[in-house]
Amino acid sequence: MAVFKRTTKNLIIRIDEFIDNIDLGLLVFREAMKAYLEKDFDSFERHLKKVDTLENSADRLQREIENDMITHSVLPQHREEVVKLIDVLDEIIDSVKSSLNEIDIERPEIPVSLNKNLLSLAETSANTAEELVPAARAYFRAPYTVREKLLRVYYFESETDKMALSIKKSIFREMNDLDLARKNQLRYMISHIENISDLAQKAADMLSGMAIKIII
Repeated sequence: MAVFKRTTKNLIIRIDEFIDNIDLGLLVFREAMKAYLEKDFDSFERHLKKVDTLENSADRLQREIENDMITHSVLPQHREEVVKLIDVLDEIIDSVKSSLNEIDIERPEIPVSLNKNLLSLAETSANTAEELVPAARAYFRAPYTVREKLLRVYYFESETDKMALSIKKSIFREMNDLDLARKNQLRYMISHIENISDLAQKAADMLSGMAIKIII
């Protein structure tokens, strides 16, 4: 059973466009992190601008979606939950933008020995959110398939936590050539990257509960 009917076709299109912006933002985030770690700062700046454009577009679509749901009284019994879900999804691309902006502002010097691990962390955190995308789309068309699509979200979120913890331990216990201020700067950067995964898990928890209500 689809959540929205034909009468709300335009709203579904907007929701798809909104989710597209998040999906593309995650792809650009991967490329931006790769560029920064390779010290290709021109490329990093270009990707940062792309994320800014996608985030602005997502914000605009979010407002349009919420306004349409209220104006046309779409799915009133589930409206509050859908609006909250859209908010959390928007937080993901907000977090992507925030992470890259913090890196751009501080320009932390990354020890070469951490490059591979930090890139893997960024990819795994992005994977968590990317696996959320098909589940979010499914909620509005085939909610009975949502829970099975969320399994990979939880897997990658767990892996992100493990990787982040391992890198932090390595920084503070093994990298004695770094002073405390630099270690804390790296930890802050890692926490920003990790937050993308945490937000994806938050959205997955919401989706799981929402899908059950629709099915029942």
